[in-house]
Amino acid sequence: MSDSSDSIDASATWSRVAERVAGQSWPPATLYVVATPIGNIGDLSLRAWQTLAQCDVIAAEDTRASRPLLDAWGISTPLVAAHRHNEAQAAQSLVARLAAGERVGLISDAGAPGVSDPGARIVRTVREAGYGVVAIPGASAVITALMASGATSDENPAYVFAGFAPPKAGARQKWLRQWCALPAPVVMYESPHRLEASIRDLLDVCGPARVLTIARELTKRFEQIVTLPLEQVLPWLAADSHRSQGEFVLIVHEAPEQEGQALDASTAALLDALLETVSVRDAARVAAKVTGLPRDTLYALALQRS
Repeated sequence: MSDSSDSIDASATWSRVAERVAGQSWPPATLYVVATPIGNIGDLSLRAWQTLAQCDVIAAEDTRASRPLLDAWGISTPLVAAHRHNEAQAAQSLVARLAAGERVGLISDAGAPGVSDPGARIVRTVREAGYGVVAIPGASAVITALMASGATSDENPAYVFAGFAPPKAGARQKWLRQWCALPAPVVMYESPHRLEASIRDLLDVCGPARVLTIARELTKRFEQIVTLPLEQVLPWLAADSHRSQGEFVLIVHEAPEQEGQALDASTAALLDALLETVSVRDAARVAAKVTGLPRDTLYALALQRS
């Protein structure tokens, strides 16, 4: 009996809230930029559902990938393609629809359009043409990973989002040195086939003690989130082949403050001498061996002096 009552109450609540959302203002001649689930179909918000149903057309990164989500939610709005290869052309087509007074939705395969996904060019074009843009927030791999990592705090909420690392080793190492020298956690994406190489580069750039959060398959059935010193990450991956599969968000935690970061004269002289002949990375590595100081601390200091 209680199960039936709970079901009735849930249905009534759903209907009541859905009716209130549907009754909100939906201005015509407006681009609605809508965040979609990053894995769990239940993460589409009520407002996103109603928005996509109210639109006259939805521009999607991949219409084939988006149609199952829309079908599951009973959304029959027509789809058109808007991806990185046709974004400029699609933008003009969508502006023409807005000129006719239509409501236009914009979605990517998962998460927020325009954030490490196509869509920003369309938003800019629409704004330049004088039409309204409304963002409908929702799931985000970056925020989801940060929420579960403990890498930030209300006292120090700063973080940086770096996107995908470059695929080639040399460019990736240079890229990591630049991002990981910042005084804030660094959030990045990585693909499974480059994961191990990126971890090895992080070890080289940041040193073994720097803390890394690995967030895998967020919101999906096999979600995993672990936080380890970099020296433990490769053994953790090797312990189970499944741990290298899926989609990854990596968070390089901020390097801990070291007492006496102002270099003593001898260490400063050593760094300056090394920097005359070797790279910042190699100078930090050699200085760490000589002085016993943490490599990531010396790297940051050498970067300041180079």
